Amino acid sequence: MATAQSSVASQSDGNAAEQQIQKVLQAQTEAWNHGDLEGYMAGYWNSPDLTFFSNATETHGWQPTLDRYKARYQGSGKTMGKVSFPELKITSLSDDAAFVRGQWQLEMPDGKKPHGMFTLLVRKFPEGWRIVHDHSSGE
Repeated sequence: MATAQSSVASQSDGNAAEQQIQKVLQAQTEAWNHGDLEGYMAGYWNSPDLTFFSNATETHGWQPTLDRYKARYQGSGKTMGKVSFPELKITSLSDDAAFVRGQWQLEMPDGKKPHGMFTLLVRKFPEGWRIVHDHSSGE
């Protein structure tokens, strides 16, 4: 009987974690779609140990990752477009870690629709769930 209760509690905790992680990604979507990169970056671990891999580029640290986004999407003549993250799959690894897979899609004002895939490692901190590693690829 205790095993069944533990299993149900674990599943319930996993569902709560999944919902919390989805909220972080939803907040990122909303921030991006309002042109707020700092708000978008609130979903990332604010640490020099954050890692972000994109195609053949490796970035370390929260500030360098923000700077990369700014250069790519807010530099002269750049636009952020509207982002969405369809087909999310969240897998709990432990009480304070999870693996997230999904797709990213941008809808740009000129009609282009860049897209790709990502994998995230997220960890639970006192301030909530944060992305500690992002590996994104796209066209």
